[in-house]
Amino acid sequence: MPEVNVVIGGRTFEVACQEGEEHFLHSAARMLDSEASVLSEQIGRMPEAQMLLMAGLMLADKTAGLEDKLRDAEDRFSALEAELRDLQQRPEPQPERVEVPVVPSSVTDQLAEIAARAESLAADVEEKLNVKTGG
Repeated sequence: MPEVNVVIGGRTFEVACQEGEEHFLHSAARMLDSEASVLSEQIGRMPEAQMLLMAGLMLADKTAGLEDKLRDAEDRFSALEAELRDLQQRPEPQPERVEVPVVPSSVTDQLAEIAARAESLAADVEEKLNVKTGG
C-alpha cells in the first residue's frame, strides 16, 4: 500500500492509500489544505487536531451546501423529465384550418372583361394615331 506525503496547514502528514488512488488523495489533501490555510490566516497557529477538525468541518459545510444544490437540481431534472413524458404522451394537435380570402370568380371575370376592353381601346387609339401620322 503506497505511503503518500501531503501538506495540510503547513504540516506534513504521511498517509497510506490504495494503489492508484494517490491522485485522489492529493486532490482531497489540497482541498483540506486550502481550508486550513484560511484558518491559519484568520486565527493563526493552532493545535494540529483543532486545525484538522475545523478544516474538516468547513469542507463538510461546503459539501452539505453542494449536496443541497445537487438535490435541488435532481428534483428540477425529475420534474422536467415528467413534464417531457407528459408532453410526449399527449396526442398530436389537430391541424388548424386557415381560410385564405379568395377573389370571387365573378370579379375575376369582370376584371378580365375590363382588361380586354382596355386592350381593344388601346389598339383602336394606336391605329387612329398611325392613320393620322401617315405611318
